[in-house]
Amino acid sequence: MKKLKEYILTTIGLIFVAIGVEYFLVPNNLAAGGVSGLAIVVNHYFPSISVGSFMLAANIVLFIIAFILIGPSFGAKTIYASLGLSGIIWIMEKYFPISKPFTNNLLLELIYGILIAGVGMGIVFNQNASTGGTDIIAKILNKFFHINIGKALLVSDLIVTLAALFTFGIEKGMYALLGVILNGFVIDEVIQGINTVKEVKIISDKEEEIKKFIIDELGRGVTIYHARGGFTNEEKDMLVVLLSRREFIRLREYIKQIDNKAFITVSNVHEVFGEGFKNLD
Repeated sequence: MKKLKEYILTTIGLIFVAIGVEYFLVPNNLAAGGVSGLAIVVNHYFPSISVGSFMLAANIVLFIIAFILIGPSFGAKTIYASLGLSGIIWIMEKYFPISKPFTNNLLLELIYGILIAGVGMGIVFNQNASTGGTDIIAKILNKFFHINIGKALLVSDLIVTLAALFTFGIEKGMYALLGVILNGFVIDEVIQGINTVKEVKIISDKEEEIKKFIIDELGRGVTIYHARGGFTNEEKDMLVVLLSRREFIRLREYIKQIDNKAFITVSNVHEVFGEGFKNLD
């Protein structure tokens, strides 16, 4: 069931990416990096080669090269995601095409395209998969030229953006570069938003009741620290627990009912590994 959930979420993410690319970036010739951007450039010179078909062929070729040069280090989910994205875009082109952009505002189209595609990419990356393409090129550059992955990705995306500049003109090339930059920010924010949990620290006279609620009602573990007030010198126990947003709201409402003078601090934690959260593998 866990694997099935991962593949379902990956597919949902791919649909978002496909919508952003096919309905916002492609109609406006906004080649914002990646294999999809390269496909937009190629489609301009060879209209008979659709964006989805080129992406599918390019990803297959890149995977073959990667297996030869790097070895089988790409997981099944990455293969599924890269080929799945190409397939979804091909289906959209064939059965749900659009004849022209939704608006005449290029910046608006770019922002919506990058936001929708970036949300999808964030979901895909959060399932420990990637859409292949320039990720594969980056790993090849990293192995043979010792360029770190982040810089290698930037190099490959910049090459695609330069191709867009020469193909569609300096204005669209600059928009494409802006799209590459925005895409990275959107993906990071989505991943952080999905994984963020609340670290809650509680000092209360109703410590036992709160601890029981956390364990019995929320199903979470709790850590107890012995603390001493610097002003009063009074010793008390401090409860520390990691919760989802929804669980924190339930806990806050419970504490408000039994001890509205409790002292509570809340922090965002972006990654948690261990029982009840993500596995290290």
